[in-house]
Parts: sequence; structure tokens; C-alpha cells
Amino acid sequence: MSFQPIRRRRFVAFLAGSVSVTAARVFYAQPQGAQQVPAAPIPASALLEPKELVQTLASAQEKPLILQVGVRVLYAQAHIPGSEYLGAAGTAAGLEALRKRLATTPKAQFIVLYCGCCPWENCPNIRPALHQLHALGFTHVEALRLARNFGTDWVDKGYPVASGG
Repeated sequence: MSFQPIRRRRFVAFLAGSVSVTAARVFYAQPQGAQQVPAAPIPASALLEPKELVQTLASAQEKPLILQVGVRVLYAQAHIPGSEYLGAAGTAAGLEALRKRLATTPKAQFIVLYCGCCPWENCPNIRPALHQLHALGFTHVEALRLARNFGTDWVDKGYPVASGG
């Protein structure tokens, strides 16, 4: 399957027209029974900058398993090539999908989590996903730090993009 890069204007228009930060907060309101995750900052050792991930993917180093743990419509519009969509980790269903996907994955597997729906400090998905993987015993998990959003911090930089899914 061949993927075509998307244009910046189309992506920004899509973001502006479909998901606002306020709408994302309402969508990701903690459902009954969802795991409450402390708002503690993510340690620097667990953060991965976009440029570092691009370099890792281009090198002969171990390729990580890249999991998008945010909004499906954003994943369908643009995502990191080779990444898998699992569901919004800010929901009980998203965390369950994460557990199921990784049930047979070795605990030392290099895993990169990303969302990109909104500014980093407001993301309702990264912390629950990271917390879940650490609770399951995964030892090499990093969170892709998208400071503003996927469009600004990945697409605008000209990094590889796929669409669909």
C-alpha cells in the first residue's frame, strides 16, 4: 500500500474543523471504571523528541514498535508510517486495547507512544498509556513529545507521514 504525504494546510484545516482542545477534553472525560493516572510529569528519560525518532527510524538501530494512543480521525488523516492505532488511552477501552495488543510482546521491546491531539501538557492519553505499560512491566517505553500537536511538531517539520487506517 502506498501512502502519500499530506499537505500542511489540509491537515490544519482538518484539525481546526474536527477536534478542538475543548472537544477533546469532553471526549476524553474519564469514563466510569477508567484508571485514574496521577498528573506527575513524565521523567526526561522517558521522553523522545520528534527529531530523535526520525533519526532512530532512519538508522540501523533497533526499530521501535510505534503506537498511536489518541484519536482515530487524526490517525486516519496523518500518522507516523508503520505506527499502529490502538485507541485513546485516556479511555478504559483504549487502555484495554493497549493491554491486548501487548499481551504477547516481550517486556524489553522498544515501544514509542504518541498522541498529538493537543498541546503536550493537556494530552489526556500519553500519561495513562505510559503508566499502563510501566505497570505491565515494560522496560523500554518512551513517549514522543509533541509539544503543540502532531501537525506542528511532525507534519510541519517535513517528517514522514502516512494516511488512512
